[in-house]
Amino acid sequence: MKDIRIALLDMNNNHVNQGFKNIREISEAFQQSSEEHVSIRTFDVRHKNEMPDIKDFDIFISSGGPGTPHKEGFEWEEKYGHFLNAVYEHNTCNENKKYLFLICHSFQLASIHWELGNICKRKSYSFGVMPVHKTEEGEQEFLFKNLPDPFYAVDSRAYQFIEPNYERFEELGMKIVAIEKFRPHINLERAVMAVRFSNEIFGTQFHPEANPAGMLENLKDEKNKEAMIENFGMEKYLETLDRMDDEDKIVLTRNQILPRFLQFAKKSILKGVAVMA
Repeated sequence: MKDIRIALLDMNNNHVNQGFKNIREISEAFQQSSEEHVSIRTFDVRHKNEMPDIKDFDIFISSGGPGTPHKEGFEWEEKYGHFLNAVYEHNTCNENKKYLFLICHSFQLASIHWELGNICKRKSYSFGVMPVHKTEEGEQEFLFKNLPDPFYAVDSRAYQFIEPNYERFEELGMKIVAIEKFRPHINLERAVMAVRFSNEIFGTQFHPEANPAGMLENLKDEKNKEAMIENFGMEKYLETLDRMDDEDKIVLTRNQILPRFLQFAKKSILKGVAVMA
């Protein structure tokens, strides 16, 4: 029986982060529910300069993290670019595919790496539970299959992806599958919130791993609380606290996107093994 090998890329640069804990919990739940042997290994990419060798793993989940997604001259940045290329190129040349999920900071890094648009600083920090809208392509996206339109997700970012380069998307066969809420009273372009980079690579600007307990923990941080009140007002902040564990909001998103990605990857990996056997 094939082992499923998962690499978790911690992009938090030694900052304590609720999101990575949640990614680990979802991966461990998948591990425990699988009949196959599933191994999980963590790589501290930014702080310890650790990077997985792609030949040793089948599935990669790369987390969010603080700071600018633009290059600052660190050694890990070069390695991360090589990692993205290695996964992408492996999948174009091999039948046994590698699966990669990119979250928030990692999503921004990949979008810059593949020159997909303008990844720039927001006017103010965004934090809260946001409605995320599917695009036409997003309506067909199987990771969103059981989610309403809009669905709700945790947003936590100082940067945004706007002004997509549609020619580049076309050239690489990539698709924008979700965008942020349309606010007609605000004269700003809607940011890209999720991209289908390839059949095997998917990324979100939002945090599909977030759960109510982690979100409440994050709201103890004064910066997050202030950002949410500044963006949405005290009434919306209190309403969010009240609705945090609603079954149709972030709980639903958490139960769908990453677990579906892991199940799909496993099924495809095992199918590939059967084909090659």
